[in-house]
Amino acid sequence: MTEGIYLDNSATTPIREEALEAMAAVYRDCFGNSSSVHSFGQAARKALEDAREEFAACIGAQAEEIVFTSGGTESDNLAIRGAALAARDRGDHIVTCATEHHAVLHCCRALEREGFRVTYLPVDQEGLVDLEGFREALGERTILASIMLANNETGVLQPVREMSRIARERGVLFHCDAVQAAGKVDLDARDLGVDMLAFSGHKFCGPKGVGALYVRKGTEIVPIMQGGHHEYGLRPGTVNVPAIVAMARALRLATLELEETSARLRELRERLAAGITGRIGGVRRNGSAKHTLPNVLNLSFEGAEGEALLLALDMAGVAVSTGSACTSGEVEPSHVLLAMGIPPRVAQCSLRFSLGRHNRVEEIDHVVDILPTMVERIREVAEVRVRAGARLERGEGAT
Repeated sequence: MTEGIYLDNSATTPIREEALEAMAAVYRDCFGNSSSVHSFGQAARKALEDAREEFAACIGAQAEEIVFTSGGTESDNLAIRGAALAARDRGDHIVTCATEHHAVLHCCRALEREGFRVTYLPVDQEGLVDLEGFREALGERTILASIMLANNETGVLQPVREMSRIARERGVLFHCDAVQAAGKVDLDARDLGVDMLAFSGHKFCGPKGVGALYVRKGTEIVPIMQGGHHEYGLRPGTVNVPAIVAMARALRLATLELEETSARLRELRERLAAGITGRIGGVRRNGSAKHTLPNVLNLSFEGAEGEALLLALDMAGVAVSTGSACTSGEVEPSHVLLAMGIPPRVAQCSLRFSLGRHNRVEEIDHVVDILPTMVERIREVAEVRVRAGARLERGEGAT
């Protein structure tokens, strides 16, 4: 394993040994195709269905309500596109939020090009959607609402339970991206009242390339890919049984440890926040401090560009993020922070620290010790550049 301090667990998490062992055992002992009728195939089928039961039990669902996919992006697309196409004869309007993951936003943009209408709800300065605004957005032609449970950049938790109740009263299907929330907060599909929930295994110490979609019994969606009859006819293709088994195992362990782990991560996060804000001036905390995941801290460092800070920390062996991992190659400010009303120049000076079960107090304290010098140095360089630019504008030339 790469040495260093890993504080980018919202991007991905290290796979648990128990999940890795479970996956290896299936590869070794149950390598058959789960659709085959012979004994090798039936052994794989049993492993698959046992994993489905295990996964469903973790989220208060029935096994037949779980559809396995390749990850969160596919789950979001299957839910949104599948539900929209299934209900097209009843309406053409979708409601979502401006701070959703691009898996949701880009899917909605694509549907707009196909004739659907989409409302992108704003958020307040804490990143929260207004419930009355949500209610007012639902019209007679609204067929689907899609609001994420936990934001991938700020960790902000939306009032999904209340929103799903409003949607149900209006006869509108409700999809929720729970990719970041799984394994970090208590998840009960029945209690949330949603029709669909999206998951991704690598966000809770499972393997990459595997995910799941909860589809409440009776919810009508259509497949978005064509092929075989796999996964109740909703997701064709040979099923990735080893990864599914590993994902289910990881979620079960995360669920069993949830209370203890969440409390410890919340304590570490607040230690990190207090240490940074206590030693560095001009730091802003982005997103609600109350309605949030226990492990995510998003901070803006005035006058210190986020990319420069990220690189400095990386050189020192500390991994963080400037926002969503899916957009880390872009120079534009985070669409999430901009939607919260944060000025572009401030949004570009932001870092996301996302903690995991492996992080310890000593690591947090080390980051608090080294970060002030980095911020000071980057701010000094930025100030020199500003002064040089001002001289050039006055026609004084460079020296």
